[in-house]
Amino acid sequence: MKIAILALQGAFAEHEEVLRALGAETFLIRNRADWDIEKDALVIPGGESTAMTRIMRDLELWEPISEALNQGLPVFGTCAGLIMLDDAHLSTMNITAQRNAYGRQLGSFYTEDEFCGIGKVPMTFIRAPYIERVGEGVEVLATVDGKVVAARQQHQLVCAFHPELTPEDTRIHRYFLDMIQGK
Repeated sequence: MKIAILALQGAFAEHEEVLRALGAETFLIRNRADWDIEKDALVIPGGESTAMTRIMRDLELWEPISEALNQGLPVFGTCAGLIMLDDAHLSTMNITAQRNAYGRQLGSFYTEDEFCGIGKVPMTFIRAPYIERVGEGVEVLATVDGKVVAARQQHQLVCAFHPELTPEDTRIHRYFLDMIQGK
């Protein structure tokens, strides 16, 4: 299994480390030519969604990524990656994200809560969004204090938190790999 990781900003190296530890082959997308490498799935890490949008457009990645996701390429978006998949950005998931929902950097926090089918998982929130609207076809996978922080729609998985920052717990990345394989 070959996983592309959008490496424009954010914790892409940490996603790469966890996925490789689980036996997945990974490579980084840094420019348009990298996108043309054959892949089984994509990870869109955290970062800053406005900057990520601008960079993706400048590098001519927006259209091919949008097209691939709309044609069924599996994707895992964390934090800003969640925002990138919502109805105001790439529009591939039937969700609306609330950006910086927990405030600025000082509002960052760590908790542990239930993730559907996995159990209690560590959740690190850094200037995190949450999902304020869940539309048809979207399965809520986790909530914290009544706010939706993880969801799935067919071949798309999103988390408002950063599972890659707790590499000792690989269950969410394993969930993604299993999702790709149709398990």
